[in-house]
Amino acid sequence: MTSQLRTSTAQPLLRPVRLGALDLPNRVIMAPMTRARARNAGLAPTDLHATYYAQRAGAGVIITEGTWVNTDAIGFIDVPGIYTEEQTTGWKKVTDAVHRAGGRIISQLGHLGAMSHPDHLGGRLPAGPSAINPGEQSFTPAGPKDTVTPRAFTAAEIAATVSDYRQAAENARRAGFDGLEIHAQGQHLIPQFLNPRLNQRTDAYGGSSEKRARFLLDVLDAVSDVWGSDRIGVKLSPHWTSGTAFTGDEDTLADYDRLLTRLNDNDLAYLHLVGSPGTTEERIRQFARFRSHYRGDIIANLGFTQTLANEVLDHEIADAVSFGAPFIANPDLVERFAHGHPLAESDRATHYGGHAEGYTDYPAFTPADRS
Repeated sequence: MTSQLRTSTAQPLLRPVRLGALDLPNRVIMAPMTRARARNAGLAPTDLHATYYAQRAGAGVIITEGTWVNTDAIGFIDVPGIYTEEQTTGWKKVTDAVHRAGGRIISQLGHLGAMSHPDHLGGRLPAGPSAINPGEQSFTPAGPKDTVTPRAFTAAEIAATVSDYRQAAENARRAGFDGLEIHAQGQHLIPQFLNPRLNQRTDAYGGSSEKRARFLLDVLDAVSDVWGSDRIGVKLSPHWTSGTAFTGDEDTLADYDRLLTRLNDNDLAYLHLVGSPGTTEERIRQFARFRSHYRGDIIANLGFTQTLANEVLDHEIADAVSFGAPFIANPDLVERFAHGHPLAESDRATHYGGHAEGYTDYPAFTPADRS
């Protein structure tokens, strides 16, 4: 089978797949994307969110934007949470709309930890694994601001945060989601715990790569008590490089190799893995490395085109591919892939914030779009 553009179910992208307990009609996954439309005091999803996600129900499965598990998790403007009854009710409207449209939807649970800012927290310092400034920027209501030196989580606060993940998982179950994804990508709290430059604890949560992984594993145990592991995924970005704290170097990759091997014991629905930009051959090598350490199902994410996504699936180094930006302006992305229709371009000025414009007003393809 060649990697040229194909317009039938012969495309690997359009074949059904089972990820854990999730039966999906295709392998085109809608990746989590922060869109900052929860413009209300309660940070609750609205009817606008329900419309947006339902429009994209043709995806094999939708993974929501990262949603806060408690108030201390907040680190970006107008992003919804899933820690209150109001938020849970709002998400129930979203899942009902997606299911009515024939889709499936997963809740992604997130916490920004030291990447937050006092402006998000009523003046309080954010907390991280250690009192070390990540040296990044936080997007506050007043605009981007440099991160500050956080306070270190106490053991009691770690336990409380794990409990908050468990409660968020219970709220997601009550809201009617089909599964969960743990946000452990980029600079969020879990990668901060995994990172030896930011985690210099001397207790059970630091000091070695195995101990630095304990927070993630405790979170997984907690949410698995609610859902069962076969409906839970984890999103990781081993190659993530940013500032001075996040360096996708060989030492970091070796730590992730060990983590992926340990996660084999968790019987997850999938691992959602982010690669690093490069040539086609380099990208394939990256995911082949992940596959060599993780025996379960893998969703690949890295700004893939349709052609490259089909090639990665052809090589059997991933089981599905997630697309972020293409879903913004192409709510019917799967249909466009199936029929060879061109992709529309999105307005970047509306990616993060606003109302319906640039969110729910992108139309499905029509023949007139070819002219």
